[in-house]
Amino acid sequence: MNDTILKFGYPATLIREYEHWVVLLRPAQLTLGSLVLAARSDATDFGSLSPAAFAELKQATADIAAALGSAVAHEKLNYLMLMMVDPHVHFHVFPRYEGSRDAAGVTLADQSWPGPPDLSKGRKLEQGELEALASWLKGHWPA
Repeated sequence: MNDTILKFGYPATLIREYEHWVVLLRPAQLTLGSLVLAARSDATDFGSLSPAAFAELKQATADIAAALGSAVAHEKLNYLMLMMVDPHVHFHVFPRYEGSRDAAGVTLADQSWPGPPDLSKGRKLEQGELEALASWLKGHWPA
């Protein structure tokens, strides 16, 4: 695994593994169900990913939409690809909704709704919260 994936807590935060991608629970939750979708390769430029990684991205994003739709009934999904601090190809995925959502003992409001997400408002999860939320979210993942 590349350093970016490890920085986001792999394997403890792992929700789903694909051949070319991993889906991780974001340790700092901006909205309930915030994720990191990270390429398993060492690519630091989106255009450098393999054709197979691009093809599999369709399945990973469809699964994310289905899982988060079931789990938090989001109104929008925001994918942010910044790669300014963590260089390997990855997206921050934020389910967006009006109001708040709760699961596994964690309640989070979308404080920026309906505007752009404010990354400074993320809530860093305690280890027990991280484990409980990851387990809960895995239960919503498509088979």
